[in-house]
Formats: sequence, C-alpha cells, structure tokens
Amino acid sequence: MTFTTEQEAFWAGEFGTEYMERNQGEALLASNLNFFSRALRQAPGLDSCIEFGANVGMNLRALKLLRPGIEQHAIEINANAAGKLCEILPPQNVYNASILQHEVKRTFDLVLIRGVLIHINPQGLATVYEKLHSSTGKYLLICEYYNPTPVAIEYRGHKDRLFKRDFCGEMLDRYPDLELVDYGFDYHRDPTFLHDDCTWFLIRKKG
Repeated sequence: MTFTTEQEAFWAGEFGTEYMERNQGEALLASNLNFFSRALRQAPGLDSCIEFGANVGMNLRALKLLRPGIEQHAIEINANAAGKLCEILPPQNVYNASILQHEVKRTFDLVLIRGVLIHINPQGLATVYEKLHSSTGKYLLICEYYNPTPVAIEYRGHKDRLFKRDFCGEMLDRYPDLELVDYGFDYHRDPTFLHDDCTWFLIRKKG
C-alpha cells in the first residue's frame, strides 16, 4: 500500500497498531452504546452502514447491538486492525485501504466517521468529504473534535497529526443537499461513561 501523506503512513504503521491495542474493552463498548443510542435517535430505517476508519470495530459492535439487522462495512488503513475487523464482519466487507484511496461503489443508509477527520491531512479533506457525501444514502454521522477555525494540535508528542476545525459546517456549506438533523457534545468528565471531548453531528441527505 502506497500513501500520499505522512498521516496515512503514521496510522498504517506501529502507532496505529498501538492505538488499536489500547482502544478496546467492555467499558468502551458500553460508552459506544450510550453514544449511538443518543446520536441516532432521529435516524430511522438504517439497513446498511459503512464506517470510515473503523479500527477494530468497537463502534460497529455497539451499532450492531442497537440495530441487529444492519449490514456493516468498514474501511481501515491499519492491516492489524483490519484483521480484527474480519473477525466480526464478513471479510469481503472490510476494505484495508486509505480513506483517501478508497473507491466509492455504492451508497449506505448510514455513513459513520468518528475521531478520524481530525487525523486527515487538511489538504486531503476535500477528497474525504466527497467520498463521505458520495457514500451517503440517508444519514451521515460525524463525531470529531470541534473548533470554529482550523487549528493543529500536538498529538501524543507528534506534530501535524491532529487537526481541529468545523468539519460539519464545511460539509454543509459544500453540499446543499445535506441538512443538519441533530448534534451534541460528549464530555470527558461524564460520571457514567467513558467519553472524549467530541462534538457529534447527524446529517441527512435530502431527496
């Protein structure tokens, strides 16, 4: 697999594998169940979904418990994480590839991206936005660190690996057929569930 940005190689390599190993477990699954029960309360009729940057599938596991009949697909750049995904999804539904290089072939009722846009090289965001939009049949769920203006933040001692901005607003401005349905904020001091300080946005495609 060849990459066009430093960020892709970073997540495909050892750092991405270490991230995979520390982001698993039942506490995280419980937190994800709480998250999706709130974020998708206004998203009926979800028969299919794809997650961009699915890691080992903790989001998809929770979503499957809430929507048991949903058909699931996943894109994951790290080969080790993609291997774990194949244990919970049909292998043909797992795409071990960079999001920037993923070829969109169909739409899904739900497109999910959570904690991934913040790690995309800003020069590649337009490409990712287009793939998200083209994949969306009904709903798009974005959950990322929010900032009203673009800013780069040092991430675990690494520079140019985390970028905050208004991802939702940029997509709404870019695509007139998208409309905001719901949004919310998860706080890291939640006394019951493990959360990061992320803002989520449920977006619907019109028509």
